[in-house]
Amino acid sequence: MRTARRGGLTGLVAAALLVAGALPASAAPGDGSAYGASVSITLVGIGPITAGKFAQAHTDGPTEDSLAEAAVPGVLELGVVDTRATLDESTGQVDSSASSADLKLTLLANNPITAKLVQASCTATQAGVTGNTRLVELDAGTLGAVDASPSPNTRIDVPDVLSITFNEQIANPDGSLTVNAIHVRLLGGNLAKLGSGDVIVSSATCGPAGLPVPLASGAGLWISLGVIGLAVVPAAIAVARRRQAVSAAA
Repeated sequence: MRTARRGGLTGLVAAALLVAGALPASAAPGDGSAYGASVSITLVGIGPITAGKFAQAHTDGPTEDSLAEAAVPGVLELGVVDTRATLDESTGQVDSSASSADLKLTLLANNPITAKLVQASCTATQAGVTGNTRLVELDAGTLGAVDASPSPNTRIDVPDVLSITFNEQIANPDGSLTVNAIHVRLLGGNLAKLGSGDVIVSSATCGPAGLPVPLASGAGLWISLGVIGLAVVPAAIAVARRRQAVSAAA
């Protein structure tokens, strides 16, 4: 029985080592998410307005989502919204993207901001996390011109009213990167002429990537199986002989 126990324990250890080779290198795999827009503001004389997150996607599922249109009266209008967040389990790479068509931001009634397409995307690999924003036919009116692929954290300020950040890139404490194609902040405070809060259009978050360790293969697989066999088979024989001895004595 002692031999059987030792053999069984050795077999379990070998099996555990084999299974451990199939587990990811980290406890949590690469994570990713995306959404089309969110609104959380309080307008002077109107009160709080909260909506979204529209068309959420996540690497845990659903990995993609879409809407034909979305609108928050007095704040924004969107056409088709498409989002995606995927994890390649063979490499750990995370890809997330959010695109919003036919944008119309109406917070500034006398200067609406429009665009044919507003897209945020990011990719996380073992080399790091990168992000990008694409703005197609963006028209910011009197606020000034903005590039179709603006530099990270390009900002326009309207004193005492709001600030608008294009291609906002936020490095999160967990190592992930959030890319907001457009982030409007109402300034609030005693001098506020409009209100307070945030409006985000097209947001994608990635990473950090996590590289899974593949199950042992080739020579390593056969060696692992051989170790298990060498441990388990003698234990099984010992148990069988013990049973035969007990039966004979009876």
